[in-house]
Amino acid sequence: MKKIIAFLLFFLSLLTYLMSIYLQGLLPDWLNNIRLGFLCVVAGGFGGCVYCLRGIYLNACVRKQWSNEWQPWYYIRPFVSVVCGGVSYLFLKAGLLILESNTKPDATQLGFIALAFVAGLNVDKFIAKIEDVAHATWGIEKSRAIKEE
Repeated sequence: MKKIIAFLLFFLSLLTYLMSIYLQGLLPDWLNNIRLGFLCVVAGGFGGCVYCLRGIYLNACVRKQWSNEWQPWYYIRPFVSVVCGGVSYLFLKAGLLILESNTKPDATQLGFIALAFVAGLNVDKFIAKIEDVAHATWGIEKSRAIKEE
């Protein structure tokens, strides 16, 4: 469990470093052109790390049912959360997900980042929503993993 906590704290520090690069205005030009997407990826990562740290706290301390079988999940989940944060940006930018009916420039960017955080925090529900959108838009059937839930 200590290795997982160390990994998650390292991952959080990497995300914090990336955020500090953004806040200092030091993003490379190629990344500066898609800075909102970058922020969504980072926000998704933060959401995933928060979820994992909460999972450790609940399973080890509250429920007293820590299981080493779940270790791969704790290592993989932050990466999946980063991807989901990026995917949330793509779906919002493409207009396949809509945040608000009226447009306010500041609110929209914050909405993108907030949704990315939630996508990283709750990967399962986010993927289910994306599959709903894919089914409604293109007729793509849901994956077996979603159907089994």
